[in-house]
Amino acid sequence: MIHNSSVIDKKANISDKAKIGPFCYVGPNVELADEVELISNVHIEGYTTIGKGTKIFPFSSIGTQPQDLKFKNEKNSLSIGENNLIREYVTINPGTEGGGSKTIIGNNCLFMISSHIAHDCKIGDNVIIANNVPLGGHVTIEDNVVIGGNSAVQQFTRIGRLAMIGGMTGVLKDVTPFGLSIGNRNFLQGINLIGLRRKKYDNKKIMGLDKAYKKIFGAENLHENLSKINGEYKDNELVTEVIKFIEKDKKRPICTFQK
Repeated sequence: MIHNSSVIDKKANISDKAKIGPFCYVGPNVELADEVELISNVHIEGYTTIGKGTKIFPFSSIGTQPQDLKFKNEKNSLSIGENNLIREYVTINPGTEGGGSKTIIGNNCLFMISSHIAHDCKIGDNVIIANNVPLGGHVTIEDNVVIGGNSAVQQFTRIGRLAMIGGMTGVLKDVTPFGLSIGNRNFLQGINLIGLRRKKYDNKKIMGLDKAYKKIFGAENLHENLSKINGEYKDNELVTEVIKFIEKDKKRPICTFQK
């Protein structure tokens, strides 16, 4: 169902089961799957694909050109998965040549009012981004991450699976999986204990992760600390995931405990 006040390009690929409310614009290269709903006053352009059941609220701008001065109108794309909620005034940009030309968002995410997803971001499943949170370009956010309101994430930052970012946090350093990070310039406060318990991880493994965090991040040299605990937690997949995250990109600064 398409409201007669909306402007839909004839080349757009719109499912018969999609619903488009009043005063929307959908460009020629947009694909909307079954049960996608645009409430009203939604603008979508570019090579943008939106998955089944995603709902977009008024005054959101999706697929418009990246805010990158190096962008020269090269072909790019934006892929948004299924069953996402995109609230009012959210902006999501497609990729640039410098980041593979793709911005990718997974399934079952919630983007609250006035959040911004910049070019070349990669966002997993079940992510919650609260009000007024901007993500810089090339940010990677893994599954089940929560970012509190009025936080800001610097470009190229990685946030690991099931991490929690407190409200009004400036995220300049990578946050390891299961970490709880806060502060004007972010630091670790510990592990995301509530999130881990909600996912029903074994308590023994959670306590092992907590001890490993203190050993890894408790002294000055992070990579020396990793070598010291090598093999000590090989049966704890939570600790193994943290170690792999750190070793994947040794050039990036890692968020640690406040000194």
